[in-house]
Amino acid sequence: MPLPLIAPGETRSFDFAPLPGTFWMHSHVPLQEMQLLAAPLIVRAPEDLTADRQEVVLFLHDFSFKTPEEVLVEIGAGGGGSHGGHGDGMQAMGSGMMGMGAMQRMDHGSMGGMAIGGMAMDLNDYDWDAYLANDRTLADPEVVAVERGGRVRLRVINAAAATVFWIDTGAARARLIAVDGHPVQPVAGNRFGLAMGQRLDLDIDLPAEGGAWPILALREGARERTGLILATPGAAVRRVESLADTDTPAFDTDLAQESRLMAADPLTERPVDRSQILMLDGQMQPYVWTINGATWGEHRRVTAKSGERGVLSFHNMSMMGHPMHLHGHVFQVVGLNGRRVAGARRDTVYVPPMSMVDIALDAGEAARWMLHCHHMPHLASGMMTEFAVST
Repeated sequence: MPLPLIAPGETRSFDFAPLPGTFWMHSHVPLQEMQLLAAPLIVRAPEDLTADRQEVVLFLHDFSFKTPEEVLVEIGAGGGGSHGGHGDGMQAMGSGMMGMGAMQRMDHGSMGGMAIGGMAMDLNDYDWDAYLANDRTLADPEVVAVERGGRVRLRVINAAAATVFWIDTGAARARLIAVDGHPVQPVAGNRFGLAMGQRLDLDIDLPAEGGAWPILALREGARERTGLILATPGAAVRRVESLADTDTPAFDTDLAQESRLMAADPLTERPVDRSQILMLDGQMQPYVWTINGATWGEHRRVTAKSGERGVLSFHNMSMMGHPMHLHGHVFQVVGLNGRRVAGARRDTVYVPPMSMVDIALDAGEAARWMLHCHHMPHLASGMMTEFAVST
């Protein structure tokens, strides 16, 4: 569980064993995180320091000129968003992998629509004033100098409060090599999605000739977008509009992307000691989101003993997706809608509307660990429980 708040003027140091990968750090007071109190945390392995490639971090946020309290009031009143469409918030600122060892292609991600079984999905419950890439919009994007024919490792972090993004590398072909800081069997493509709290590592091989390559983050179910530009010296950098011509598809409603991910370092096979079901539910009016029918404070602990192998089954009974994040543990995705998979290792897994995702983990240090939805308004309305590990 969170440590006591750091008081104004206080300095506090933390000591932990480094685990190489793409991570981030942020306040665990939801209203503070909605005010962008977050930063990348990149831990490099020795081979990262000698690799012949350039590292670029893409840190994504959504932003409102209103206070977080005002945002939550608007969402709760049902007037905050387009619920699957798109708003005009940006204008206010101005201008696929299951074969053994085989690298398969993922070009367009899940093209799921806006409805499941005839029921409308609630994709976006707030239209933000801006969508930021490294604190900038496409009105004045960051332009990263790169070499002709060079290789870039793009570390993407979705630090948004309530926005799922598709990462579109356009003409620059990419390989997805890690999620949430953990390596996966490489996947080739030019569009990959990530929910709030998730991370993607992409290897991008640039053409031998010079040029400029926009790397765009597309808001799911809407036209808004943000991003940065990779450009060789002297290349012409053309303006990219903040609104696309058409809406971007919903993210992974059929779990197509997740089903193609395979861990490069899977959990060791062993018997399962304990299996538990977590029902994810909620509604837009009144705006309340629950785990096993309860909000934080009325919750029932999810329990385990240190060292035992556990399986948690997330059943999403709502019409919004939920990126579920577990503190202090790394898990492996082992089931998607009742189908067994040898999926990615993660710390945050996206559970689409009316879907089921199973994760396996080895319970770690005896402590009370947060288990919550990384959609900040959902968390603020109570969508959190605890994973209580005992000796």
